[in-house]
Amino acid sequence: MPIMDNSGLGVIGLLHPGEMGAAAGRCLTGAGHTVLWASEGRGPQTASRARAAGLQDVGTASEMADRAEVILSLCPPHAALDMAWAVQGFGGIFVDANAIAPATAREIARMIEDGGGSYVDGGIIGPPPAAAGSTRLYLSGSRAAEVRELFDGSPLSGRVLAGGMTAASAVKMAYAAWTKGTGSLLLTVRALARAEGVEEVLLAEWALSQPSLAERSARSAQAASAKGWRWVGEMEEIAATMAAAGLPDGFHQAAAEVYRRAPHARPAASADDIVNTVLMALIGDSPQD
Repeated sequence: MPIMDNSGLGVIGLLHPGEMGAAAGRCLTGAGHTVLWASEGRGPQTASRARAAGLQDVGTASEMADRAEVILSLCPPHAALDMAWAVQGFGGIFVDANAIAPATAREIARMIEDGGGSYVDGGIIGPPPAAAGSTRLYLSGSRAAEVRELFDGSPLSGRVLAGGMTAASAVKMAYAAWTKGTGSLLLTVRALARAEGVEEVLLAEWALSQPSLAERSARSAQAASAKGWRWVGEMEEIAATMAAAGLPDGFHQAAAEVYRRAPHARPAASADDIVNTVLMALIGDSPQD
């Protein structure tokens, strides 16, 4: 059965303390909540983040489901369904705050509700929360207000949306369609110019007529190198969202391929080296040492 912590607040489970998840967990522990995590199958970096956030290890996801009243799922979008399956039969409030299509959210909601739980849809916009005002957690569903209250006074601002149960996922999809989608487009445009031998001409023209684009493309390369592997599934979820709305999905299928090709940066690589490595990977060649 669910238990209560010493302050009378509900015990919360977190799947799993990655960079964003650990920051959200720190917001919850800082607000006085007991937050559980499951170390089974997780590595030492995850354990280190969990300790720093003040989370309590209960070993397995099933043990978490037995002890928690609320479970917050924060993982790469391709793992969202697996995270819900891992706590099948959970009878509390399950909050999926992953970057998933509304259709995927509805599938998870059915799974949770069939097991006797309540589903709240979520979508995080902003960096891992550290300072007030930096990051929003959009929430939708009949129990969204209860989840928002868990974060009161923390750096993560909860915002309840009117509308359908999956409104939060829809907002996240629309927002990331622009931010990460345009980043992949900039990288593709610059890679095309390099492949055709006119990259320097393009950069010079950008300096005259679009002075922000060179720096934006460099930042996009750095982001793709650091996090592109996480964004492949997100772009595919956006493409599915577009298709379900009767809109062209090819933009974000292509964005998924851009992020799929983006290699991880070498340790201590310079910004120029990262740009070069990503562009050459997109073209299909390996950069020369």
